[in-house]
Amino acid sequence: MRRLLFALLLSAVLPHAGAEPLLKSQLSTRIALNLAAAKQISNAAEAEARRNGWNVSIVVVDDAGALMHALRMDDTPNNSLPIALAKATHAANFRRDTKFHEDILTKGNQLVLALPDAMPLEGGVRLLVDGKLIGAIGVSGVQAPQDGQIARAGAALLAP
Repeated sequence: MRRLLFALLLSAVLPHAGAEPLLKSQLSTRIALNLAAAKQISNAAEAEARRNGWNVSIVVVDDAGALMHALRMDDTPNNSLPIALAKATHAANFRRDTKFHEDILTKGNQLVLALPDAMPLEGGVRLLVDGKLIGAIGVSGVQAPQDGQIARAGAALLAP
């Protein structure tokens, strides 16, 4: 009986022996957004807003759309923070700047409105490193083209 039990245990373990290095070689590595970088991106966007005298909310999310950093400047509209978050999340989840979907909507394709959790207004910009998405920035509080200008100023910190 002991021999049978030992044989069963051995047969269960042997196929997995050496699997760890193989598994590790199949895993990919990626650059991840951290809080320090998120704050710098947000600060660059805030500087652009202040240069133009615009009070806005700025949100930076990671590649999964999870909140990394947010700020709401004085005298911004009450709803600007949730809209900035929605723009950033849209850009991260759809892996496209929100202007892409705004342009489609402007051309009359209303199917964009059926996209889940969509915010097809300019002001959500992807954060890319070597062409790979690491997060997104969303801005709200002024006109959509101005929101986009501010968001692009933050994203520009990652430009090569």
